[in-house]
Amino acid sequence: MKKNIITIERQYGSGGSNIGKLTAEKLGINFYNRQILEMTAERCGISPEYLENAEENVPTSFLYSLLINANPTRAMEENLPLSDKVFLMESRIINEIAEKEKSFVLVGRCGSYILEEKGCFSVYIYSDTKSRVKRAIEQYNVKENKAESIMKKADKRRETFYNVNTGRVWQDKDQYALCLNSAELGDELCAEIIVKAFKEYNKNAQE
Repeated sequence: MKKNIITIERQYGSGGSNIGKLTAEKLGINFYNRQILEMTAERCGISPEYLENAEENVPTSFLYSLLINANPTRAMEENLPLSDKVFLMESRIINEIAEKEKSFVLVGRCGSYILEEKGCFSVYIYSDTKSRVKRAIEQYNVKENKAESIMKKADKRRETFYNVNTGRVWQDKDQYALCLNSAELGDELCAEIIVKAFKEYNKNAQE
């Protein structure tokens, strides 16, 4: 099966977003990350910042679990709190993009799970703590005395959001086609490896 869409999950400070951008540029396809949040916010008529806060409040309700594993009606969905609706709304937008675009790069938002049936080449970017803290300070303008704390909180939020919404384990590398250590390889080489692996996989899938 060909996999035309590249999805990237990443640890905070590993450079996953930048690697995703570089990959998209090399392939000449669109890149999506925060744009999904912004598109969702626009559709809901609320600010991206407000929606981002709701996104961090991951759902735990029994009703939400039923909806995720079923096909919720609009009426049922409307009765959920915003924090419970974020994944449903973002999933809808991601699937709409997949219907319009044959190939693109998507970072985060449980992309590999949402687009699994459409065929996606899933990547996981990770790095050591020291390198991630350094990137947060130098590139994300995070204060040195807060960098490690922010990193741990961001990772926990991403892990919980992914695990709750997919029923899978975010850092389980067995579920990804490719896992790369950005501290060892660097962003540019990571992007080159993804592009090469992506092309080779699809070439073999056609044979």
